[in-house]
Amino acid sequence: MFATLPSFIRVPLALLALAINILLHVAFLFVFTVFKLVLPIRSIRQACSRVLVWIAESWIGVNNLLFEWFTRIRWQVEGLDGLRRDGSYLVFCNHQSWVDIPVLQKIFNRRIPFLRFFLKQELIWVPLLGPAWWALDFPFMKRYSRQTLLRHPELQGKDREATRRACEKFRHMPVSVMNFAEGTRFTQAKHAAQSSPFRYLLRPKAGGVAFVLDAMGEALHAILDVTIVYPNGSCTIMDLIAGRVREIRVHVLERPMEAGLIGSYDEDTAFRGRIKAWMNTLWSEKDVQVARMQRAADVPPMGD
Repeated sequence: MFATLPSFIRVPLALLALAINILLHVAFLFVFTVFKLVLPIRSIRQACSRVLVWIAESWIGVNNLLFEWFTRIRWQVEGLDGLRRDGSYLVFCNHQSWVDIPVLQKIFNRRIPFLRFFLKQELIWVPLLGPAWWALDFPFMKRYSRQTLLRHPELQGKDREATRRACEKFRHMPVSVMNFAEGTRFTQAKHAAQSSPFRYLLRPKAGGVAFVLDAMGEALHAILDVTIVYPNGSCTIMDLIAGRVREIRVHVLERPMEAGLIGSYDEDTAFRGRIKAWMNTLWSEKDVQVARMQRAADVPPMGD
């Protein structure tokens, strides 16, 4: 619709439309959040929570529409058949860019329960978005560096306790919990520093996945293993808005929940070894999947 406009017109229009979409939806989010906080009746609070999710899905839906209008992205998405809105999923994905988040939101919006991400505690202070994420029950995590833990050993395990508390509230409702198992976005420098055994991926961190599995227990009915590839190469949110992302490929594989995936990561050494081996096997398969998706791509270099 607007994708053929010159970039000096198209980009400001896209930014304005995205900003208006944020302001309108966040305003409605805050209204119903106030109702949820001040009214002590459980049924009303539950109704407000459903309305909040509906508003968030509308927000994502409008974002998706705007990206269709302002960009010319070629999408190739596999594996969405059979997904359920009434189920509960653990979703994990390779992590290359902040673009991964709108990609995941686009492909899963209204196909599975509303997708919630683990966020760093500091992000709660992001204007408008931070309070909106809090209102939508996104779990905020406070991570401690190795140096901090050495100076304050009493903080050991606090982040894991927070993971468990965050997941407990989702045990009795359909939910999709997102985890970027690599823990950070891929760069060649990080890849080299880790001596990663994978060609396209960083080493997965099994602990975060294990704690979600343990906290959610049998409430989860499946795992969604997502692989994203940007054939044009690494990209930013601004590249997405400016229309410089030409193609996005996504592969979704639904994996069954297995009893052997639930256990005490901290206390059971044998279980810790099993979950690490399981994650490494999945990541080896994902590395092959990325290579396959890269070979299948035939697109021009990124550019406007």
